[in-house]
Amino acid sequence: MSTTTTTGQLTLRPLDPAADAELLHRWVTDPKAAFWLMQDARLEDVEREYMAIAAAEHHDTFLGLHDGEPAFLMERYDPAHVELVGLYEPEPGDIGMHFLTAPSEIRIPGFTRAVITAVMEHLFADPAVERVVVEPDVRNTAVHALNEAVGFVPDREIAKPEKTALLSFCTRAAFEAATGRRTGGAA
Repeated sequence: MSTTTTTGQLTLRPLDPAADAELLHRWVTDPKAAFWLMQDARLEDVEREYMAIAAAEHHDTFLGLHDGEPAFLMERYDPAHVELVGLYEPEPGDIGMHFLTAPSEIRIPGFTRAVITAVMEHLFADPAVERVVVEPDVRNTAVHALNEAVGFVPDREIAKPEKTALLSFCTRAAFEAATGRRTGGAA
């Protein structure tokens, strides 16, 4: 996947848990990533976590590149099997998503919105995906605003073991209406 935006070229590649662990460790332990819940993780913890995801049948991770340089992380999961089992009734075509932008000294206006838009385009590039499901911490108001900007509609708060989350959904049609982007799937 490759998307050109006003902020530059965004691409995704499969994460290599061993090779990318040190980079990810810096990202997920940065204060900016508090809602990622890995602030106290050691390098070995991060590598082990992403090795487990790589081995999982219903969960995978991608490293996002900005003009060829690592800049964000995207996790994709099947909510019928991971993260949300028993917390809502999944529908055919549902896919779950997490994303994290890397800490940076350089502020690029609109970058995080470009990232979530590229992530959503990647997810909707699969014609089987009809709806994206997210469950960010209820306190993460910045990501709620980003989610709503690309078409997510909050549904309700849910209690997860690690947090109280805001369950939200974005259909293909809502994403296209919010962003003006065509995803190529049935609307």
